[in-house]
Parts: sequence; C-alpha cells; structure tokens
Amino acid sequence: MNTKPPPVDLTINCPLVAEILTRFIRCEIQRTGFQRAVVGLSGGIDSSVTTYLAVRALGAENVLAVTMPYTTSSQATRDDSRLVIEQLGLPTIDAPISGQVDAYYDQFPEASQMRRANMCARQRMTILYDQSVAFEGLVLGTSNKSELLLGYGTQFGDMASAINPIGDLYKTQLYPLGRHLGLPESILHKQPTGDLWVGQTDESELGFSYATADALLYLLVDRRWSKTELLAAGFDPSFVDRITERVRRNHYKRRLPIIAKLSHRTVDRDFRYARDWGT
Repeated sequence: MNTKPPPVDLTINCPLVAEILTRFIRCEIQRTGFQRAVVGLSGGIDSSVTTYLAVRALGAENVLAVTMPYTTSSQATRDDSRLVIEQLGLPTIDAPISGQVDAYYDQFPEASQMRRANMCARQRMTILYDQSVAFEGLVLGTSNKSELLLGYGTQFGDMASAINPIGDLYKTQLYPLGRHLGLPESILHKQPTGDLWVGQTDESELGFSYATADALLYLLVDRRWSKTELLAAGFDPSFVDRITERVRRNHYKRRLPIIAKLSHRTVDRDFRYARDWGT
C-alpha cells in the first residue's frame, strides 16, 4: 500500500473556522431554548477541540465536562482530561463506567474486546444524556469527518449527539485548529486513540494513517474524484477499494434509521424540514 499521500492541501483558516464553529454552537443551542452544553471529555484531540469551542461559545460555567474512565483507561487520558478541565475552569463530573460494564459482561465472559468497547461507548453516551437533563444542556458531538466517513465509531455511542461542531473537519485538520485554540501540547502530540483497550491506537487498529486516509477521503468525497483519478494520483488500488468500501458500507451509521414506507408522507422521506423549522 502507498503510505505516502499525494500532495493534498487540507489547510484551513483556523481563526475563521473557530469563529464559524463558535457561532454554530451558540446559535444551534440557543435556538432550541438551551444555554448550556455537555461534552464527554476523553483528553483526545476531538473532545478537547469541541470543549474549547463550546467554552468560547457559551462561557466555561455553561459547559459541563464529563469524564467516564473504564478500568483500562490510560493515566495519560485521565491526566489530559484533567489538564483541559483545569485550564478552562469547567464544571465537571467524573463517572467511572467499570462497574456497570463489568456487571453486564459477568454474564458473557466470552465477549470480545470489540463488544466491550462498543458497550463502553454506549454506556458513556447514556451518562451524557442523563447529565444533559440534570445540567439542562445539549450533548455536543465529538466525531470528526474522517471517523464519520470511515464508520470508525459506535452507532448510538460516541457517534450520537444533539449537534456536532467538528463533523466537517478531517482528523488532520483538528491539530492546527487545536493549536490555534490553545490546547495543551500533550494532547497535540499524542497518538490518536479511543483508549478502547490497553495499548490501542486508532491507526494501528485501522491499518493506515489518518494523513493518508484524509488525503484519499478529501479527493473521493469533497472533490468527487473517480477511481481512475485516484490511481493516477499514486494511491494503491487495494487501498482505494478498501476506503471506498468502508465509506459505502458504513453509510447506515450516518443517517437516521430507514423507515418502511407505507403512506404518502413518511417521516424523513417525505416529511422533511430543515432542523430550524418553526423557529
């Protein structure tokens, strides 16, 4: 596989993007009648960027950071989360999930690492939505464009949210934005990981780098290049097929559940309005 992407310019205007996303968060939350937000803070680049943007939009006192470690969560994850919380002065709740996850899997000791990882993601989202009621705020999404396109996330777990400010930014674009926002250096330099199990990293699990994937995804999705054009750019044929198939196969994660059509106005098929309909 070609591990070096062709020269693809994914440069973003960080001050402008930060301003757009700050206004997006403020506008979308206030439009629904809320003033606050809840973020699941893992100490990674995605959740940290989202948190910093939320503080810009709403003020630190209106952003609840929830940390939800599991037994295998690394100390670095905990330390980076704490660094963000202290730097921004956020209200926070620490809600470890080991007890409920392990109690369930005591019945299924043969469960794979992936089953347990998905359960952790869904338990965390359950906690976030419960805390959103208590805090009277909306849950902010932390899935980036690379993850959404590749399906690298848990449906109704980490991919769930009320609004998602970073879903149109590729993973590699979050680092310059994070630097612009003032994220701690430790977060900007550590390997991306979902902290799913000891030693897990995103790129080792995926089998390719975000730099290579983002270059291909940008040309495939944003520029609508054909397979012929991608091959001419120097991508390995098997890599192009692999990424294209992942994008296609995981489309179900990026949309609402399909409803069987029986009437003339089926929800989300014919009965479709903009999100801000009526406001």
